[in-house]
Amino acid sequence: MTYTADIRKIPRLYLPVDFKVTDWAGLEPYFKELTERELADLPTLEKWLKDLSELEAVVNEDACWRQVRMTCDTENKELEEAFNYFYLEIQPKLQPYADQLNRKLVDCPLTKDLDQKKYFTYLRSVKKNIELFRTENIQIQAELNVLQQHYGSIAGKMTVDVDGREYTLQQASKFLENPDRIVRESVYRKINDRRLQDKEALHDLFGKLVVKRDQLARNAGFANFRDYKFVEMGRFDYSPADCYGFHQAVEAHVLPLVNEIYAGHARKLGVSPLRPWDTEAEPAGIEPLRPFQDGKELLEKTIACFRSMDPFFADCLIKMQELKHLDLDSRKGKAPGGYNMPLAESGAPFIFMNAAGQMSDVTTMIHEGGHAVHSFLAHPLELNAFKEYPTEMAEVASMAMELFSMDHWEVFFDNEDELKRAKRHQLERVITIFPWISTIDSFQHWVYEHPNHTIEERTQAWKQILNRFSSSSIDYTGLDQYREIGWQRQLHLFEVPFYYIEYGIAQLAAIGMWKQYKENRKSAIANYTNALSKGGTLTLPELYETAGLPFDFSPSRMKELMDLVRSELSKL
Repeated sequence: MTYTADIRKIPRLYLPVDFKVTDWAGLEPYFKELTERELADLPTLEKWLKDLSELEAVVNEDACWRQVRMTCDTENKELEEAFNYFYLEIQPKLQPYADQLNRKLVDCPLTKDLDQKKYFTYLRSVKKNIELFRTENIQIQAELNVLQQHYGSIAGKMTVDVDGREYTLQQASKFLENPDRIVRESVYRKINDRRLQDKEALHDLFGKLVVKRDQLARNAGFANFRDYKFVEMGRFDYSPADCYGFHQAVEAHVLPLVNEIYAGHARKLGVSPLRPWDTEAEPAGIEPLRPFQDGKELLEKTIACFRSMDPFFADCLIKMQELKHLDLDSRKGKAPGGYNMPLAESGAPFIFMNAAGQMSDVTTMIHEGGHAVHSFLAHPLELNAFKEYPTEMAEVASMAMELFSMDHWEVFFDNEDELKRAKRHQLERVITIFPWISTIDSFQHWVYEHPNHTIEERTQAWKQILNRFSSSSIDYTGLDQYREIGWQRQLHLFEVPFYYIEYGIAQLAAIGMWKQYKENRKSAIANYTNALSKGGTLTLPELYETAGLPFDFSPSRMKELMDLVRSELSKL
């Protein structure tokens, strides 16, 4: 099938063309009309669903733009106030109507006459939302939406001085690739000393989030926030027990390989022992990889890379460039991290990241580009709800794109040795990320199963979990004060709780897609685009099946795929 990036804004057939979300008074009449509208026959119900979808898309996109603008400039108080206004003044008033509309759909006798296969995942999600809704949680959710964003405000202000120049922590991390070990250690300590300055503020913020999240779950009748969140996130196809099995599989089949990688790195550098500031470095005389100079060049090269895989992939980025839906360079006052923000009405998403000229930035850009392609492919689906795909599939879109792209990195590296180094860096990262995924996921399980913990108990639990998944090939002696707050650098813990195991599940699937790509590129791209174009209209196992993948993250599957990556690494 041929896909196009000539994305079209959804035409408005219910709301006025010039309608903008400003306050609740302007929005409420539409929600009220939908709750009161008579549903006399099947065509009426289907028209009602389309009108509801249009309203959802407009409101959702408005909220997304408020978040985008605020994260691009965390020091602009007007942008922060606009974000807070939506979540404190509009969202709380919207939620009771959303619940009424969900109940109206489920209780309508005509709903049984809808195409049950087409609407299965949508109706399942609606029933789940009804199950979770509690009036007393509306205010808590509003407070959480605002409180979670404080992380970006705190982290966005973190900078360090290197040789008389101010750098964001993302920019400063490039010095960890410097051949001079003294420079690396100095900058490593500066970055971590800077994090220590805000450790109490982040402890306090996280503590407040845990209390509110626990109350939210208990109000909804759950024993803890973990169990609540599994339902809210629609994790219908795996359980906490499966996550524990994943952690054990990483210990058994990935950690030994990670130890091999870092032991080899120590030998290559000629250092003993290997320290944390050595893991990204090259031996003396070998310059760090510098695949681009700035965000503009990064985008141009990524477009060329995508074009060599499939012209449609490149066209997606070009369309975003035309719409100015990209903010790529790191700067002071910008929130940390990177994301692709789907925009429900206009269709073309927004990519946000903090590029500083490193190889890891190439991976991030391609990763978010994969998400963007997913957004383009799902946009034509009939209803807004159909585009709400599972995160475990969303991350396959991004991580498979990383691996597909490796065969096309000549655009970033015209030197064969540098190209091999870059590919090796990518494949090593594919492996070394698994222990960190297990660390963060395991920590979240502990935190929310013990919501009344003290900071000291939290720190001890973190250290125990971190040590379980740390490589024995790296010497962390004397760095306890840094390590005990290592979790504070993971924004997911603050902003999107329990969104992390998806990276592990999807990384395994992405390796499986890469295996397809190596065997038959055309077939793999077809499977990839076909699965992504289904959005959330299929169950998670069905989406994986459409992509030619088993939904399997068992120890045996993990060992099989780790052996594949190990084999490919040996060729480099």
